[in-house]
Amino acid sequence: AAAFSLAAIKEQISIPLLADIHFNHRLALIAVEQGVDGLRLNPGNIGSAARVREVVAACKDRAVPIRIGVNGGSLEKDLLIKYGPTPEALVESALGHVRLLEKENFTQIKISLKSSDVPATLAAYRELATRVDYPFHIGITEAGTKLRGAIKSAAGIALLLADGLGDTLRVSLTAPPEDEIFVAFEILKSLGLRKRGIELISCPTCGRTEIALIELAERVEEALAHIDKPLKIAVMGCVVNGPGEARHADFGIAGGKGTGLIFRKGEILKKLPESELLSALVAEVENYVADTVAS
Repeated sequence: AAAFSLAAIKEQISIPLLADIHFNHRLALIAVEQGVDGLRLNPGNIGSAARVREVVAACKDRAVPIRIGVNGGSLEKDLLIKYGPTPEALVESALGHVRLLEKENFTQIKISLKSSDVPATLAAYRELATRVDYPFHIGITEAGTKLRGAIKSAAGIALLLADGLGDTLRVSLTAPPEDEIFVAFEILKSLGLRKRGIELISCPTCGRTEIALIELAERVEEALAHIDKPLKIAVMGCVVNGPGEARHADFGIAGGKGTGLIFRKGEILKKLPESELLSALVAEVENYVADTVAS
């Protein structure tokens, strides 16, 4: 039933719709008929070469690209016997299906080599990059829960991106999809590859901190989550780390004893009680964004 709903879904969205297919190649054929913009096929469980060729023929007719999505947890049995669950097995699985698609004169290909093991994933992508020139979809599969999975994903994805590898990415968390998107953009922002929303700069607590810094930083991040304009926002525990060390921030807070400063690009705008800092900062940022849009 889900496969036959794809056309209706596509009518209601303005972004590409991709179908991730496992086990049943007939679902891939239905997805293509429904008008999807791309397919992901798992070489380890999609079935025989004849079934893959049938899907390729349908994709050629409609110019639908295929992602060869190799997964360390579902490799072909012969490769597991030969290599074990290793980077070599991931690479050979991908190359086998690349050859199969190329034999059918199909080159609208993207490749992913995902494992829950970060070093294995890195080794596989780096090796495959020496063998093919197709775009890569990168990520660490089954990375885990929100915090641990974000750390694991950042470790793997950032290293690949720093190598110049990766054209699209997916952060896989045991968490709502919105959290996956947030982490993905934060990784890209950290590497200077995308600019969207706020970049929060906040210091660790120390003996100079006299405000509830941890709570305040979290509340600032939450209160400004709706801002799409790229801005650096600082939440600092004292004046040493405040307008001085964080002078490059677009806006910020520097804490004091029960009070704090609101500053912009190192210039102090106002001094307020601690209870008013959050609302004042949010107002400054929102007014700035509104003025920028208006101009």
